[in-house]
Amino acid sequence: MTAVPTHCPYCALQCATTLHPVEGPGAVEVRPRAFPTNRGGLCRKGWTAPDVLTVPDRLTVPLVRNAAGELEETSWDDALDFVASRIKSLQAAHGRDSVAVFGGGGLTNEKAYALGKFARVALRTANVDYNGRFCMSSAAAATNRAFGIDRGLPFPLADLGGADAVLLVGSNLAETMPPAVAHLQGARGAGGLLVVDPRRSATAGLTDDENGIHLQPTPGTDLALLLALTHVVLQESLADNVFLGERVDDPDLLIRSTASWWPERAERMTGVPAATIRRAARVLAAAAPVHGGAGAFILTGRGAEQHTKGTDTVTACINLALVLGLPGRVGSGYGCITGQGNGQGGREHGQKADQLPGYRSIADPAARSHIAQVWGVAAEELPGPGKSAVELINALGTADGPRALLVHGSNLLVSAPNLASVRERLSALELLVVADVVPSETALLADVVFPVTQWAEEEGTMTSLEGRVLRRRAAVAAPGEVRSDLAVFAGLAERLGIPRFSADPAEVFEELRRASAGGKADYSGITWARLDAGEALFWPVPSEGHPGTPRLFADGFATPDGRAHVVPVDHRPVADDLSGQAPLYLVTGRLLQHYQSGAQTRRVPELVAAEPEVFAEIHPRVAAQLGIGDGRPVRLRTARGSMVLPARITPDVRPDTVFVPFHFGGAEAVNELTNDALDPVSRMPEFKACAVQVTAAELGATGVPA
Repeated sequence: MTAVPTHCPYCALQCATTLHPVEGPGAVEVRPRAFPTNRGGLCRKGWTAPDVLTVPDRLTVPLVRNAAGELEETSWDDALDFVASRIKSLQAAHGRDSVAVFGGGGLTNEKAYALGKFARVALRTANVDYNGRFCMSSAAAATNRAFGIDRGLPFPLADLGGADAVLLVGSNLAETMPPAVAHLQGARGAGGLLVVDPRRSATAGLTDDENGIHLQPTPGTDLALLLALTHVVLQESLADNVFLGERVDDPDLLIRSTASWWPERAERMTGVPAATIRRAARVLAAAAPVHGGAGAFILTGRGAEQHTKGTDTVTACINLALVLGLPGRVGSGYGCITGQGNGQGGREHGQKADQLPGYRSIADPAARSHIAQVWGVAAEELPGPGKSAVELINALGTADGPRALLVHGSNLLVSAPNLASVRERLSALELLVVADVVPSETALLADVVFPVTQWAEEEGTMTSLEGRVLRRRAAVAAPGEVRSDLAVFAGLAERLGIPRFSADPAEVFEELRRASAGGKADYSGITWARLDAGEALFWPVPSEGHPGTPRLFADGFATPDGRAHVVPVDHRPVADDLSGQAPLYLVTGRLLQHYQSGAQTRRVPELVAAEPEVFAEIHPRVAAQLGIGDGRPVRLRTARGSMVLPARITPDVRPDTVFVPFHFGGAEAVNELTNDALDPVSRMPEFKACAVQVTAAELGATGVPA
């Protein structure tokens, strides 16, 4: 094997790497290579990514649950025949929507496209959604209604380097995407790194009096803080009035909707001093082009978005950016830090309940007609919009809900909120089928498990957080009897009487190109030949001669009138707010060493040694009041459940806040406690804030918490 250029399998930064052969079956060594996003850097997860290729418990043969309730090995033909037979019988008895499909933001573009097509053509079910609903859906909803299009970053990430100020709202880049921190150095040097986070995270720690400002609000009050920042810009005549007049539909609405949010009111709500709010607003405004600054960016992450008001919080960020005249300007703008490896491409090509490929609406007759023609079916045969992720999960196994679920690229028993309810609903199914690379918590509950390929064993494309389409390349052969998800879809579709599915990723991509043509996310001008020649193209690319679109909105927004649309928003409390029985906020988040549900990283010895178990960060003052010592067990209890875990005493969290990482499974899964209340627009669950009771846990005679 010669060196193979590809990209890291983890986050949406998609760091460029080269894989080199080493001794041992399926073994490779990874080396970073120069690329605009990672600039030759790689984080700890990326360096150890090859370890996941050869983990001892890698799934290599299909498994089926026998009469004794145990998973046993079977052949591919028997597994596919069994699943297809059960699908046919369930749909015959209960209708087409009795079978559901759940995808993932880590699937390649080809897999995400094929998954959506399989659901709508082979199964003809409306019930399809994916775990991106847990990640970027609030930002997607907000940008779509303001700008008419959703691309995480509508500009290259490298543009950040020239800015005087960057406002990060709910994003901990230093731990989630460490190589991206290099792009913040310009803002730090100018004293303009502004970080909104209730924790003194690694990213917030990059700010100080010289480098920037850490705004540390009460959990769930980011929206109030943003309204106050906008109020200051407007009231102190720092707004870009020319931009507002020329490129925004209703500037007066911005003024009216923020008029009552003076900093002193926001201070009472958020805990951030009014003086700090004013200072941050002035720093951000000074960096804006209207005041001669080098540029300013406002970026959101999951901390702002995973709330029942997440869409409105992102909208407040967009409104602040509009007031400052940032969107569509070179060197300035608003963007969303996409999390999952293909979180951007994964939400563009049809695995979302309300979408068809090319980021088209499934309710749009013209979109349905176009996609039906590509797929060779009648438009009226395509199902309509289905249930969003949490609503789909809550319907599983109910009288009129899905009786079967096929899961690809998601570990629901760790990543979904309110896990007791999730476990109950999955257990109520008559058929659970999981395609995975390792026996994840969800796979271990399945009736059938399909062993599928992972990153270094497959060809395909991914789309980075910038909307840059990249080539993923195979470097090693898959072990045992492992097949691609594409082969699973093709095998099942053939058995269901729909033999129009290819297992060849190049053929699938060619079809994806045709399906996306004319859509918002237009890939029709992207070919594998162009990608293999070294081009990494920003969509939309409407023709093969088109150079791609690194920056959106230069000539107008993708709205009917070409203007950005103002949506007035206002603060409201979290769905599960504090009470006398639960007087603290529980906040969840990521660690440097682990990724998503941890199914991969918890199998890497180096990463496990660095962070082996879950923990709860608690402020020293609270710990002293409750008699909790560092490393001692504490019990966290919310309205949905309780768990015992060791305390980590630190001043890096607010006294009203408890932080727990969400990468761990089983008894260590914090999503047993989180709230599945939904944002009314995006249908995003409120992972990021709920009321929690904290007590010292009693130890039994054996040293185990009682």
